[in-house]
Amino acid sequence: MSSDIDPYEHLHIALNSDGTLTRFVKLPKANPVASPDADDPVVFKDHTLNAEKKTRVRIHMPTIKLPPNDGTRIPIIIYYPRSIWYLSFWDTDMTYILTSKLACQVPAIVVSVEYRLAPENRLPEQYDDAMDAILWVREQALNPNGEHWIKDYGDISRCFLHGCGCGGNIAFFTALEAARMELEPLKIVGNIMNQPMFGGIERTSSELQNCADPVFPLCAQDLVWEFSLPKGENRDHWYCNPIVEGPHTSAINKLCRCLVIGFYGDAMLDRQQDFVTMLMRHEVQINAMFHDSGFHAIEIVDPEWMNYIVEIIRHFIVDTENKP
Repeated sequence: MSSDIDPYEHLHIALNSDGTLTRFVKLPKANPVASPDADDPVVFKDHTLNAEKKTRVRIHMPTIKLPPNDGTRIPIIIYYPRSIWYLSFWDTDMTYILTSKLACQVPAIVVSVEYRLAPENRLPEQYDDAMDAILWVREQALNPNGEHWIKDYGDISRCFLHGCGCGGNIAFFTALEAARMELEPLKIVGNIMNQPMFGGIERTSSELQNCADPVFPLCAQDLVWEFSLPKGENRDHWYCNPIVEGPHTSAINKLCRCLVIGFYGDAMLDRQQDFVTMLMRHEVQINAMFHDSGFHAIEIVDPEWMNYIVEIIRHFIVDTENKP
C-alpha cells in the first residue's frame, strides 16, 4: 500500500514547534439571531459549558412542532459534531443544517456540544467535555433558574446521545461512562452513531480498498489519531479500537439501544461492522443501517443523504420511545 498524499496538505494544517496546530481552514459560521423571525422553524442560542475549558453548548428548539401547553415534552438530543479531532465544526453552517433538521423533524431539543480539539487536548479530554454536557443538561432541568427551553419543553427522561464521525466515537465512550453513573432523573434511552470513527494497526479490507479516499484518506486518518490519542499510545488503544479488551469492555452490556449508520465507500466500514458485531456479542439492542453506496461524511455534500439520515434517526427515536 502506498500513497502520494501529504496528510498535512490534505487537512490544511501545519504542526508548530510547540506541538500546536495552525489550521488554515475557516468554515462558515452560523451565528445566533437576537430577534429571530416569527416563522423561523428552529431557534438557537449559545451557553457556556465550562469557562475554564472554553467549551460551549448550542441549544436548538423547534418552534412549529412544540407540544401543547399541557405538560407534554419533547426528547433531548445531545449531539457531538464532527471535528476529525482537530477542527471545530460546532458552530458551522454545515452542523446547523443537521441540528436544525433534527430539532424540527423529530421534533426534539438538540444540544450541540463544543469539545476541545487535538493535538492541544488529547483523549480522554474530549470524553470529559462530552460528559460535562450531559451533566449540564441535567443541571438545567433541576435548577429553578436553569435554561427555560430545557425546563419548559425538554424531557430529560428521554435523552439521546448522537455523534457523527469522531463525534460517534465520543458518543460511544460517553454512553459507557454514563452507564456507570447515577444520573436520575436524566435518562439516556438511545445512542446514535453515524459513521463512527474507529481505527487500528492491522489494516482492514475496506481501508486497503479506500486508502486514497478523496475525502479522508488513510494517511490523514492515521495522522489525526496520532494527534488525538494519549502520547505514547498507538491505534490499538481502545479509544481508537474498541474491539480490543480495555477498561471500557465491562460496561458495554449496560448500553441502551444503539443505532449505527455506515456507508460501503467509507474506509472505516469494516471497523464499523466489527463494532456492531461486538455490540451484538454483548447483547446490546442494535439497529445497524449500512448502505451499499455513499462515502464518509456524504451528508455534508449531498442534501438528499442528509435528509435520509435525519429520517433514519427520527424513526429510531420514535421507535425507541414506543418500546416498553
